Amino acid sequence: MIDVEDLIALVHNYNPRCNADLIRAAYSYGKKVHEGQFRHSGEAYFSHPVAVAAILTEQRLDDATIITALLHDTIEDTKATYSDLAQLFGSDVAELVDGVTKLTNLQLSSAESKQAENFRKLFMAMSKDLRVILVKLADRLHNMRTIKSMRPDKQAQKARETMEIFAPLAGRMGMQWMREELEDLAFRVLNPDARNSIIRRFITLQREAGDVVYKITADIRTELDRADIDADVYGRAKKPFSVWRKMQEKDLSFSRLSDIYGFRIITANEADCYRALGVIHQRWRAVPGRFKDYISQPKTNGYRSIHTTVSGRDGKRVEVQIRTRQMHEVAESGVAAHWSYREGKLAQNPFAVDPAKWIAGLTERLDEEDHDEFMENVRLEMYTDQVFCFTPKGDVVQLPRGATPLDYAYAIHTRIGNSCVSAKIDGLRVPLWTRLKNGQSVEIITAEGQRPQSSWIDIVTTGRAKAAIRRSLREEDRGRFVKLGQELARAAFDHVGRKATEKALRTAAKILGLADEVDLLARLGSAELTTRRVIETLYPELTHVTAIEADPRRPVVGLAADQSFRRASCCQPVPGERIVGITYRGQGVVVHAIDCPVLEDLEEQTDRWVDLNWHSGRHAPVNTVTLELTISNDAGVLGRVCTIIGEQKANIANLQFVDRKPDFYRLLVDVDLRDVEHLHMVMTALEAETDVAEVGRHRDPTRKP
Repeated sequence: MIDVEDLIALVHNYNPRCNADLIRAAYSYGKKVHEGQFRHSGEAYFSHPVAVAAILTEQRLDDATIITALLHDTIEDTKATYSDLAQLFGSDVAELVDGVTKLTNLQLSSAESKQAENFRKLFMAMSKDLRVILVKLADRLHNMRTIKSMRPDKQAQKARETMEIFAPLAGRMGMQWMREELEDLAFRVLNPDARNSIIRRFITLQREAGDVVYKITADIRTELDRADIDADVYGRAKKPFSVWRKMQEKDLSFSRLSDIYGFRIITANEADCYRALGVIHQRWRAVPGRFKDYISQPKTNGYRSIHTTVSGRDGKRVEVQIRTRQMHEVAESGVAAHWSYREGKLAQNPFAVDPAKWIAGLTERLDEEDHDEFMENVRLEMYTDQVFCFTPKGDVVQLPRGATPLDYAYAIHTRIGNSCVSAKIDGLRVPLWTRLKNGQSVEIITAEGQRPQSSWIDIVTTGRAKAAIRRSLREEDRGRFVKLGQELARAAFDHVGRKATEKALRTAAKILGLADEVDLLARLGSAELTTRRVIETLYPELTHVTAIEADPRRPVVGLAADQSFRRASCCQPVPGERIVGITYRGQGVVVHAIDCPVLEDLEEQTDRWVDLNWHSGRHAPVNTVTLELTISNDAGVLGRVCTIIGEQKANIANLQFVDRKPDFYRLLVDVDLRDVEHLHMVMTALEAETDVAEVGRHRDPTRKP
């Protein structure tokens, strides 16, 4: 626990004129009334208020706020009363403490009602003095930092509450650093596996590519120095929760996620912000649609900055934020900038915006008795980039800002969207392109026989609505397109001496990423796909490509002149795959595929690893790969399988039956191949055969060197 003199020293650093005696008195009083109380961790309870006060000193807040932090739980958890605090520390402090204090004496019907009532009181207090929320947020931050000592169910409840209410509230108050930390701490509780996975991938990425942040930061500084712009440059990897949220929103894997690094340029004045932007865009290519100028159009919480995303070093997308030092202070401190002290004087920042108007607007609805409705109102205000509308039955529908009644209709059900003819907002008929606003009640009017119009694509904003409209428009002519596609496929396959079987078409559809063979035929009929593309997908050998022959004696790059090598039997790597070499005594270098499970046993023996890659060019068909096949037990099937492999210019080196049943055989076939493309050709051709139920690559870790 922080000592009282250390706490006063923290305050004295930014406010030499602070009332040290009053802070000592508050510290002593809080320690006395909390005597004998302990936290779940076993620490003295008073360590929590002291930690909250220390967090607030980082924001350079006034004496009253620091004293409130020391006493914020006294009315709720001790025998201290409002009048006691008012008498000892003044009415200002007493009102602040009362504002932060939870309601404990009210008889409420449920946990949800209790939470709503607590927030109701919190916001009512906020409307009088904004410092209440600063103490409350710091209180929640310390509780989240020490959440591990709570019961698992309590941890989950607090984390959800933090993610839904407190983190967005911190963001709304402009305190971005606190929002990020609260989200990350809650994310650690709610989804630890996802968080750990993202952190591991960051470590792997750093190991493979080096310190990307340092390299890009150096690049930006070099360009700014060249343009004679005085600025500080900071870079960092984005927080795990921010990365995870982006993965969920864009439905992307981590490897496909581009902008996972963020950089800030802090300039001396506003003119330099735009000069720096010009430098960045001249040096690196800007990503379309990812530029926002919050300097000319600030956010409602006072946030000002220029945001742009560019393709930086090695093609990596990075987000760059450009702002002045004063703007940066507001971006980091938000509303706390109103109450921050420097050298004993209240700091004046021209960019700080008082969010009291927002609070006042929210408290206009606080006389409502419905707790659920109040909580919904809170969330409406938190998520300003979203629109919440109501159905005629009172259910809430969440949509992105800019959504229309058509988006609303498709959000309810695709059938309602497809048959929509008009809409009513708050009882009044409106055009379908009307932009929805928070809290509006929307009613959709449908008609039997109505079909989506092509013009609707330009009206809607949600991906779900656009996809549903396109699908409906496509299905109108789908039957005709499928019939035409069948004829085109039959003629194309006959031309190359093949049959357009259902299995062959299904295999082609799978490789091309289509739903099924019917979808493939429809696209052929609508000219979205060519028959040549389908044929080449199944039978690439029909496309002749002349390539430079690779030396069969030295197909691998990275070996010393006197080093011999051989392919590992456990994973059987082929040219085109990522490989690594492992040295074995008396055996030279053994080449493994990078995903070979045998490598796990050798992770600590890094001195044995050799960085290798295959020579470019066309390799000789001498790389044996074992395929595992499941085929029908019918006459002539095995012969057809062998013929298919031969047609792909691949030689069968060995064949072994591992399972014989009345209706199927399972066998291992050793095939000599050129490269991974050749392997893909063979497997695709086999998969297209009707009597081949399953085909896969066989790897045997027991055959390790």
